Amino acid sequence: MNRLLTAKGFTALTTTQIKGQTNQFKVFIDLCHLYGIAVITDVVYNHAGGGSDNHGFDKQCIWFFDRQPETNDNNSLYFTDHDQSGGRVFAFWKQEVRQFLIDNAKSLIEEYHVDGLRYDEVTVIDRNGGWSFAQDLTNTVRFVKPAAVQIAEYWGAQRWRGVAASPDGMGFDIGYSDMLRDNLRGAISQTTAGRNAYVNLDGVRDALYMTYKNSERWRVFQCLENHDLEYFQHSGKDRQPRMPALADPSNSRSWYARSRAKVATGLLLTSPGVPMIFMGQEFLEDKYWDDWQGRPELLIWWEGLEGKDKAMLDQHRFTRDLMWLRRKYPALRGEGLNVHHVHNDNRVIAFHRWLLGYGRDVVVVASFNEGTFYNQSYRIGFPIGGHWHEVFNSDIYDQWFNPNVQGNYGGITADGQAWDGLPTSAQITLPANSILVFARDM
Repeated sequence: MNRLLTAKGFTALTTTQIKGQTNQFKVFIDLCHLYGIAVITDVVYNHAGGGSDNHGFDKQCIWFFDRQPETNDNNSLYFTDHDQSGGRVFAFWKQEVRQFLIDNAKSLIEEYHVDGLRYDEVTVIDRNGGWSFAQDLTNTVRFVKPAAVQIAEYWGAQRWRGVAASPDGMGFDIGYSDMLRDNLRGAISQTTAGRNAYVNLDGVRDALYMTYKNSERWRVFQCLENHDLEYFQHSGKDRQPRMPALADPSNSRSWYARSRAKVATGLLLTSPGVPMIFMGQEFLEDKYWDDWQGRPELLIWWEGLEGKDKAMLDQHRFTRDLMWLRRKYPALRGEGLNVHHVHNDNRVIAFHRWLLGYGRDVVVVASFNEGTFYNQSYRIGFPIGGHWHEVFNSDIYDQWFNPNVQGNYGGITADGQAWDGLPTSAQITLPANSILVFARDM
């Protein structure tokens, strides 16, 4: 910690100054800010506790405030008699309870200097009479720190109401979506049936267009993996394999697993919305996760990034470079989107991204095909004629530096016939199971 502080010109701290979890958390956030990293904290306002005894509450918690510690009834001042995730749901209609939770959010913003809040299972809050509480909560946080992002895990029937302003909605900035996640995972699963299997990319196309507010695609929270889907203790449909294991159930380190995982992560990071990378996804982690320390075999294998797993190193480089590309080209964070090419038989999808009035358009081409289209044999429409640089090619990251990489030698010239509803086109070389990004500038 002091090495990181002094490297930025700040005085080292003493052990006394960082005594206690509160101080350590504050220092952690300050260090992140010094190094250009924003911190968004997870908050659980839908319930408290969890477990079997007294709904998981220990005898010093608010479950026992103003009552005898030995009492084990349902007459809590703070909670309903409804359970959620093994704990008790808050009594959102009580002003004191509402203020207690709002003050907690304010303290994270004002005392800890967090940059935003991710709200767990807002659906439960809504179902238990917390609609107006959520409005008061988001309005207060926005007043205290307008720049603090507020992300809602809201699975209500009308999800747009999570990000709509009051009185129609609860006023969160960004809402969870499972549309891209489920359709992209479904497409990856279809590819495992073999080279000639039919892969339907229509759902992926529709998911790319999905938005809670017209012209504000950034309000959609996108992911492929998360702590619920990959939780070891879940069962059935509630537990799904991590991406490399989904991409090749027989061998999560095979070329099929590696390349398909790159396509999936590549589409996530070039799609509209706010992408979330689940822990280990950035370097091909294939194990479920568990929050119980008694399962060390489920811990993330960090040693893989220390030279013990070449596939993990390559995937990490791929994800890091693609994140940088997203930062470099504002079009990948903008609102402009035209999915102009979907060919299910060829297993190829392509889309145009732009930022209105800024230029620097980007075209993304993703192939789920196990074969390469060699010698610039695949035609794709382009929105503007002239030279387009190939600024990203996932094929180069397999066995980095891939000596057999297939691509377009730095770029192509769009001077062909009108195609895909666009004014011009180009013949490109399209590697097997790959994602390419073309841009007008370097």
